[in-house]
Amino acid sequence: MTYETDALVVGAGPVGLFAVFECGMVKLGCHVVDALDAVGGQCQALYPEKPIFDIPGHPRIEGAHLIEKLMEQAAPFEPVYHLGRRMESLAPIGAGGWRCVLSDGTEIRARTVIVAAGCGAFGPNRPPLDGIEAYEGTSVFYFVSRRENFRGKRVVIAGGGDSAVDWAISLAEVAAKVMVVHRRPKFRAAPESEARLKALADSGAVELVVPYQLQGLEGTDGRLEAVNVASLDGDIRRLDADCLLPFFGMAMDLGPVAHWQLAMDGPHIAVDPATMATSLPGVFAVGDVCTYPGKLKLILSGFAEAARAAHSAYGLVHPDHALHFQYSTSSGVPGA
Repeated sequence: MTYETDALVVGAGPVGLFAVFECGMVKLGCHVVDALDAVGGQCQALYPEKPIFDIPGHPRIEGAHLIEKLMEQAAPFEPVYHLGRRMESLAPIGAGGWRCVLSDGTEIRARTVIVAAGCGAFGPNRPPLDGIEAYEGTSVFYFVSRRENFRGKRVVIAGGGDSAVDWAISLAEVAAKVMVVHRRPKFRAAPESEARLKALADSGAVELVVPYQLQGLEGTDGRLEAVNVASLDGDIRRLDADCLLPFFGMAMDLGPVAHWQLAMDGPHIAVDPATMATSLPGVFAVGDVCTYPGKLKLILSGFAEAARAAHSAYGLVHPDHALHFQYSTSSGVPGA
């Protein structure tokens, strides 16, 4: 299949979805590609039920709800989504624009490209435990999509960062037992979260298994029965458990993006903050994937960058027409 569009947005996370809306507001048609099978990026895949507190107008909103509202906001502009596919190559077209080929062979000819790839493709850092693959998806989980799935369960959480501590606090409300395994008494989470965790431990709501590290799994047919942990001196302890949640961070990979001959600043795409333009003409980058002096890695910063990129893209798609800026209260949206 071959498509043509004004703008191709690479990445369907929150910033990518808002870029679709902003392109629509300046009458640019959009296609969107994402390697995941569903929209939402890390918000949907990693913390759909965790609250976000720094979205303007929303004192508290869960990740999945934010994605739902961004989808609703973009819907009037009828974007075309290509999910479960990576964008493999980017090649210039003589008359201007880019020929973009996806992993399934789909070709998209785009006048402009907006890269909103976040930190790129991501996957969990798996603990080196023999046979862990047999338990993945049934008893071993690297993400929590619904905490209700753990109601009444005996849960072992391994790790000492924010994800481990935050989920230990949250799951203590629904799980039969929560045990946190970490190789040292000090955690790497936010001080307030660590204080809450230790208060729960003092009350008996959470058990801190420190200083220990994962040593092995026991179970049959993918159903976990126990997690064995070892102290730094080699002492083994058996923890009766139904589920293991290893939170050892994510492995991030920009994948093909890293080979598009874009000017990079470390692992990030360097952009002009006045336009969000990269070193390639007609290619813009927004959100966590890009950097510039004074960059703040916040969703709300990405939203502003998406608006800037859409306005910059308009000048390339319609070089003979000046963009007359209008507030949304004046221009409205289709069907409103």
